[in-house]
Amino acid sequence: MNNTMAAWPLTSLAQILAPISRPAPVEPLKTYPLLGMHWYAEGLYIKERKPGSQIQATILYQVKAGDFVYNRLFAWKGAFGIADADTADCYVSNEFPCFRVDETRAFPAFLLKYYSQSSIWQEAQESSSGTTPTSRLRLKVEQLLAMQIPLPPLDEQRRIVARIDALAARIEEARGLRRQAGEETEALEGATRNKLFDPHENASWPVMTLGEVADIRSGVTLGRTVIGETIPVPYLRVANVQDGYLDLDVIKEIAILASELDKWHLEPGDVLLTEGGDWDKLGRGTVWRGEIPLCIHQNHIFRVRANPNQFVPDFLAALIGSPYGKEYFQGASKQTTNLASINQTQLKAFRVFCPPLAEQRRIVAYLDDLQARADALRRLQAETAADLEALLPAVLDQAFRGEL
Repeated sequence: MNNTMAAWPLTSLAQILAPISRPAPVEPLKTYPLLGMHWYAEGLYIKERKPGSQIQATILYQVKAGDFVYNRLFAWKGAFGIADADTADCYVSNEFPCFRVDETRAFPAFLLKYYSQSSIWQEAQESSSGTTPTSRLRLKVEQLLAMQIPLPPLDEQRRIVARIDALAARIEEARGLRRQAGEETEALEGATRNKLFDPHENASWPVMTLGEVADIRSGVTLGRTVIGETIPVPYLRVANVQDGYLDLDVIKEIAILASELDKWHLEPGDVLLTEGGDWDKLGRGTVWRGEIPLCIHQNHIFRVRANPNQFVPDFLAALIGSPYGKEYFQGASKQTTNLASINQTQLKAFRVFCPPLAEQRRIVAYLDDLQARADALRRLQAETAADLEALLPAVLDQAFRGEL
């Protein structure tokens, strides 16, 4: 143990917390602001406002500013908080014991910081009693008050809290910069694709309809009646075709006639598009590269097979998935609440740019490089996010070891 911390006397919560109860009989015509408690020491919040006529309990308990409050059921999840001006004069059930802090000995914010540590939540769990599963464990008041806290002088408590808050603010600032970098990455990708496929920027390219340059076909209908000898084949569902990639973790099989295989089987270079779904994902798709032999597709997926002498499949997929493409499909689709769908006629009418194959390959290579750079940045952001999440617990650990 650090020498500084070793000098701090261990004090039971019973010496600094005084249980307080402010019972309020529930009146049917009165509206009550009811409090909930965030886990992980994120504190109290107003969960809802209810008239007394809709509250089952006959008695609620009023909370005042400065109260130390915890949830008996979820102390092991860090359900601790201090009531502030926003949650004062609201109400809780008897599952939320309240206490007044002896501020001649303990700074309330110091107490809350101490109970923001996962090691203390583990201690609370070990001190709890009740039935399984764990969520039914309760930390009783007497068990809480028996817990001990190393308590430095008040001035030191205030200094530690101020130091923790200053470091936490810097951590949050770093989180904000990371989020901003992620948003800017997304915006850069969108702006680049928008410029690459802007009709005004590419007015010199020939334009044709998709139906003129590609064979478009929907797939097998599920649940149909098949007469004759069948063969089992793997097929793609809508869930397998995502925006820019395939999810092949779960592949199902369907029975078809052997004579139908030629009609529906997929070939490397086919562009796959979904018929419908969430409106912002309409027309999502990607390129099939022969990942599964003798694979077909269901009827809610369109297979677009372009002339290889006219189109690079990845260019066509990028064009369809660009802001230009998505704008067309959203405008042409049949839409209901949060859902949209396109038919083959609308898909065939989509106007595609036809630059030379060499230019298509250049654009695809450029987009691949952009995607690789963006993915690398996202991986770095994910790593820094994990590092940032670990910082505050480390700060708390240092603080209560007397090293901050």
